Amino acid sequence: MSFEHSFAVVSGGASGLGLAVVERIITQGGKVAILDINEQAGQEIANKFPAQVIFLKTDIGNETDVDFAVDKAVETFGSINLAVGCAGILGAGKIVSKKGPMPLEYFQKVVNINLIGSFLLTRAAARHMQTNLPNEGKERGVIVHTASIAAYEGQFGQVAYSATKSAIVGMMLPLAREFAKSGIRCMAIAPGIFETPMMANVSDELRESLYGGIPFPSRFGTADEFAKMVEQINDNQMLNGSTVRLDGAARLQ
Repeated sequence: MSFEHSFAVVSGGASGLGLAVVERIITQGGKVAILDINEQAGQEIANKFPAQVIFLKTDIGNETDVDFAVDKAVETFGSINLAVGCAGILGAGKIVSKKGPMPLEYFQKVVNINLIGSFLLTRAAARHMQTNLPNEGKERGVIVHTASIAAYEGQFGQVAYSATKSAIVGMMLPLAREFAKSGIRCMAIAPGIFETPMMANVSDELRESLYGGIPFPSRFGTADEFAKMVEQINDNQMLNGSTVRLDGAARLQ
């Protein structure tokens, strides 16, 4: 399915990687619901493209919020056939530091947003997708989540973050197997270091140091390159049940 025929929900769609996905869908004529906690940024996008975009303020870790938002997207568009999960937080920190043990509430927050949020979006989207009329390829929908190369090579201080991203990778095959009978595919993308608002303020010295760990191309990925990968997954039916590394051959140390 091309983005032209997409009725999508994108969590974390008001900025960064999620925004790039939203913009690519809009450019190709699709429709998209932005699920994000950032009301000002999300509503600005919806106001610019009122015929194609709706904004739904959503705490991705809140079951009621996610179910309501996806239901509202289906009510607005008639159906949804693409769900992209981009909402997440870094959750950096040592388990035991000079300040003492990491608070359980902090670890739980990372799990709630990154992992539980991915589960909630999957559940809400699949519930509606399974009632779609299948296309000529017998497909009813596609679900794409954002993992990270930290799922495989988590760095110092990334215990919480890596745990959640590893869990997303681990979900893909059982989800694909479960939803196969409904014609719903599930994939994840594991990006390396990308140009996002989070990385915008790093020093030139740190930037050059990070470039050195990326064999080729020796630069940060762009949000549009991430969006292109989402598009490829959406378009290629043989991509199912796995995770694509999008990292320029980088391996975290």
